[in-house]
Amino acid sequence: MKPLAIFVLAAMLGPAALAQHQTFLINPDASEVHMTLKTTHELVNGTFHVQDGSIEFDRSNSKMAGLVAVLAGSGKTGNDSRDRKMYKDILEVEQYATVSFAPKTYAGAIAPSGDSTIQVTGIFTLLGTPHEITVPMLVHLDGAGAKATAHFVVPYVQWGLKNPSFMIWKADNDVAIDLNLVGTISK
Repeated sequence: MKPLAIFVLAAMLGPAALAQHQTFLINPDASEVHMTLKTTHELVNGTFHVQDGSIEFDRSNSKMAGLVAVLAGSGKTGNDSRDRKMYKDILEVEQYATVSFAPKTYAGAIAPSGDSTIQVTGIFTLLGTPHEITVPMLVHLDGAGAKATAHFVVPYVQWGLKNPSFMIWKADNDVAIDLNLVGTISK
């Protein structure tokens, strides 16, 4: 192939290759994290505030980068006493202000628009300790708008957090997480 042909081919493919790399900028005000903890007497439901986040991805390979940070002290379960105990004894928010997820790779394909189901593997940091986890995620791209939802389980006791059980009130050792991230896509 002649040098001019290689240059023309590279110039034609360059913009297409660049269009594959995108950044999902998360809107903290439109995003939230829900948790559900089963106990002997009730289901404890709570919501946490997403502090910030952005995720870089490229549809031409399986690499991801970025961080989603959640304020550990923003959790609300509808019971102030329980929330104070959660902040102090379980999440230790004085020492660990955020819980975060840093995606590293994904399996599956991300469509240029519409819905895509992928498996995202990354590092979930809780109480300052990193844990590798794979999260099934539904991604919806619509022009400049983007949404990512996921449901997964965190084995919080196995990961070193205290179980809040006391006397006859017993809590499971795992907590279900529903993640709802809303934002925009930039190139």
